[in-house]
Amino acid sequence: MEKVIDETVQGNTLSITNKKDNTRKLYIESYGCAMNFSDSEIVASILAKEGFNTTDVLEDADLVLVNTCSIREKAELTIRKRLEKFNAVKRTRPHLKVGVLGCMAERLKNKFLEEEKIVDMVVGPDAYKDLPNLIKEIDEGRNAINVLLSKEETYGDIAPVRLNTNGISAYVSITRGCDNMCTFCVVPFTRGRERSREPQSILEEVNDLWSKGYKEITLLGQNVDSYLWYGGGLKKDFDQATDIQKATAVNFAKLLEMTAIAQPKMRIRFSTSNPQDLTLDVIETMASYSNICNHIHLPVQSGSDRILKAMNRLHTRVEYFELIDNIRKIIPDCGISQDMIAGFPTETEEDHQDTLSLLEHVKYDFGYMYSYSERPGTMAARKLEDDVPEADKKRRLAEIIALQRQHSGYRLEQRIGKIDEVLIEGESKRSNEHWMGRNSQNSVVVFPKENSTIGEFVNVKIEKCTTGTLLGSIVKK
Repeated sequence: MEKVIDETVQGNTLSITNKKDNTRKLYIESYGCAMNFSDSEIVASILAKEGFNTTDVLEDADLVLVNTCSIREKAELTIRKRLEKFNAVKRTRPHLKVGVLGCMAERLKNKFLEEEKIVDMVVGPDAYKDLPNLIKEIDEGRNAINVLLSKEETYGDIAPVRLNTNGISAYVSITRGCDNMCTFCVVPFTRGRERSREPQSILEEVNDLWSKGYKEITLLGQNVDSYLWYGGGLKKDFDQATDIQKATAVNFAKLLEMTAIAQPKMRIRFSTSNPQDLTLDVIETMASYSNICNHIHLPVQSGSDRILKAMNRLHTRVEYFELIDNIRKIIPDCGISQDMIAGFPTETEEDHQDTLSLLEHVKYDFGYMYSYSERPGTMAARKLEDDVPEADKKRRLAEIIALQRQHSGYRLEQRIGKIDEVLIEGESKRSNEHWMGRNSQNSVVVFPKENSTIGEFVNVKIEKCTTGTLLGSIVKK
């Protein structure tokens, strides 16, 4: 199926290999972006040292944590329903404590703790190292809160526990926060300013993953292209760095190269990029190393210059086209995906048609598409009236999705007859006689198992496709 679902409302219960001497049980769910799932691995690592083993059985838990997302209203509604469920369980397990982590924690801290009294603990994305102290507070019967944002915290010194893993693919966080003040987005307010993780700690984590049998990593950040390490500090302060710091600074293109060289047999992905920050040297680095996947997730949000300006996207339609053209020129085989918002405040039918024409020009491989959801505290919520009728939002979104499905099919059909290297991730959902994996472009490929195994790279000849999946068979080497 096409990647047209709202990824911000998908939850996941996570489990780890537990320590024998731990006596308390942690149940943790994550919602939202990949960064939240990565953060949950950090939280599990911290709490494992505090005597907590994880459990997949809610009724066995001593502590329930929900790692939350505030990016869209639907995500918040889903999380609220889960909190109701947890409080119902609490009535049968009075000692059970419930905590909220992540972006909703920062935004709704007082409401959760004082007004609605539905949680015992609220912890922001930069305060996870304070969890041991906060748990002592709730153990003693007091509510606990820490939502302070940091200018330094990257959790680079914590080895994440890999949760609910297939043992094949893993996230490696490289940046935190965001300085791009898009008017619709809460991330700068919930995750703070942009700062980068020390490159050596990133490479050490990548090397450790390879030694444990992982075959693919995704370098992760709200805006990976803004990665810049010059000895510590915020990106915005780089102009005040010393000449030596500037001369030895590592940007994202250099980090990508260092990672590719460190583990030449490991497949490397990255997410997410921002059009105004993705530079040609990143694209050229991708083209230079075969283990860097030919896929870029490049959110655009709208095809209208007027709406892009209202969103504070800091790039124009023409500049975006130039970037796409450069990607296609340097990496002709590159898969490109998008994020798109329908019905942003003041959007007209003409603006919507501009979005459809942008889709026609690019013909993305897949995308994540949403109707506009006003988020309290953002510039759009403060300055712009949410004036597009809901019926128009739904119709425009449906038209965007329909066109994307058409383009997804077109891109898949282009691969028929080609031989793709596929990393086997697991069994096909529809047949235990078939494997599924992804090619370099991040498309799902399904094929007969034959004598191959999970975690193996195989060459698959693409023979046909469905609306969202490539089908083929293994080519013998």
